[in-house]
Amino acid sequence: MQLRILILGLLPLVLSLPATAHAHNITHILAGYPDLSTFNHYLTVTHLAAEINLRRTITVCAVDNAAMDDLISKNYPLYTIKNILSLHIFADYFSSKKLHQMPKGSTTTSSLFQATGEAAGTSGYVDITDIKGGKVGFLPVDSSENQPMATFVKTIGDLPYDISVIQISHILTSPEAEAPSSAPTDVNVTSLMAKQGCKAFSDLIRAEGTEDTFLQSVVGGLTIFCPSDDALKSFMPSYTNLTSDGRTSVVLYHAIPTYNSLGMLRSSSGLVNTLATEGANKYDLTVLNDGDNVKLETKVNTATIKGTLIDADPLSVFKIDRVLLPRQLFKVDPLSKSKSSNGAESPGPSTDDEAAAADINSSNDRERIRGGWFVMSVIGILATIF
Repeated sequence: MQLRILILGLLPLVLSLPATAHAHNITHILAGYPDLSTFNHYLTVTHLAAEINLRRTITVCAVDNAAMDDLISKNYPLYTIKNILSLHIFADYFSSKKLHQMPKGSTTTSSLFQATGEAAGTSGYVDITDIKGGKVGFLPVDSSENQPMATFVKTIGDLPYDISVIQISHILTSPEAEAPSSAPTDVNVTSLMAKQGCKAFSDLIRAEGTEDTFLQSVVGGLTIFCPSDDALKSFMPSYTNLTSDGRTSVVLYHAIPTYNSLGMLRSSSGLVNTLATEGANKYDLTVLNDGDNVKLETKVNTATIKGTLIDADPLSVFKIDRVLLPRQLFKVDPLSKSKSSNGAESPGPSTDDEAAAADINSSNDRERIRGGWFVMSVIGILATIF
């Protein structure tokens, strides 16, 4: 009875605490193992470390420096090494105990190579088998006939049902992961857009003389948000009314001067600069998470990422469902169906102060949503006690 009174008394205090989510850091987990330092380094330079850190229920299969040296000696480009290392990251949690107690003695799991859409068909899946003598083997489903089976060596780190980091004996690879493809810096960005349903936007990039700006930015990392042809078609009447500088700014507003995979965007809610930013004139936008969706908010309108055209460091191109409208050029979305009582379009933020206030309110709403899981967890625990 006293325990119940104590818990009920503490409940208001518990619910008033800020909701915080656990975050693992694969770089820190591996830092204490010098013999895994090369693997750790390449997780960072391929941006896979960021992917791992944002995911839950995940297993990382590290290999020692000797195995990594053998991989590097093959002189694969960085994006191929990324594909191969993606096979070492499973979209499920496998502790040492779980590996040795598989109900049927074997299972097949999806790797990050498969989960991110980089692999075709069954490529990207890995077979895990409990082998006689207490060993556990790992082999990609589409591996070549002469590839040796990797085996479990030891546990490196473990956070139950969140992340398991283990060491295995050999590199996991497959013909699909090793398959040659054009380096992102060799890709003709505008031609790619034209073939994937973004021809209208690629034509604008050329028409406004910004193609060189996009191509030169790829080397340092570039993320492009490409409006679909249908989205751009309905926007063109408003676009043609802009000045030459305004049209150029709209085009450049659709790119961020850093590389971001879709997973990285899902984990990096916040304000980002675009190629249109010049000095104090901040042409920025906000990346928002909405479940599995990624939204881009400009203070005037909001677009949603609908597909991936290319995602290979240092370039990513995503298709979006609306043209992004910078507040420097638009007070309201000209395509909005919202009307005031006199038939005029409802006004958007008319000043920077009003826009900032709208941002604060939106941010507060998002924080309340994030805290919801925490409150529900506390209520669930108390329910089990009573």
